[in-house]
Amino acid sequence: MHKNYIALAAIFGGLAVAIGAFGAHGLERITTDPVILKGYQTGVQYQVYHALALLAVGILFEKYAGSLLNWAARSFILGIIFFSGSLYLITFLKIQGSTAVKFAGPVTPLGGLFFIVGWLLLLLAVLKKR
Repeated sequence: MHKNYIALAAIFGGLAVAIGAFGAHGLERITTDPVILKGYQTGVQYQVYHALALLAVGILFEKYAGSLLNWAARSFILGIIFFSGSLYLITFLKIQGSTAVKFAGPVTPLGGLFFIVGWLLLLLAVLKKR
């Protein structure tokens, strides 16, 4: 078990619930744009999924400890920050009517790439252990 990853998973999971509740109750008072709401919802969903993935990595550390699992956890963390974080930022910028959206947009696929790498590293960590 890796306590730090489990603790971060709990933090990211709790934040996702709070951010999702705001999206369901507060954000809809600010905007009714379905594109903005959908992007925000996607950020929350992926944050929850990958908080759970990070929790799994923390638990799997007992059996599969190693650098591949460490990098899988780091990839999930970076994915949450870049993917979900950029979608939250884009939501805010769109509501404000800011042109900075064009700079935040390219960050989202980078976060998605971190998610993919995290899953691949998790697979390799498990397959490597005999």
